Amino acid sequence: MEGELQRRLGQNLRAHRHALGLSQEQLAERLGYHRTYIGGMEQGLRNLSLRSLERLAADLELDPLELLREVSEG
Repeated sequence: MEGELQRRLGQNLRAHRHALGLSQEQLAERLGYHRTYIGGMEQGLRNLSLRSLERLAADLELDPLELLREVSEG
């Protein structure tokens, strides 16, 4: 399904941000991004390049694949 990875990345990013107890604004400040950019990623509206995905994951101290893994329900 087109856009599925973007949506999954957004869901995983939001879950990670919540686990850190951060607002979008706080996460954006920590990573050096604008809050609306974080919001766009979380909504699945941003089509990140692989390089951007790698940088984002590195900034979050995550394996890039963690941001793309399917979240199991249940």
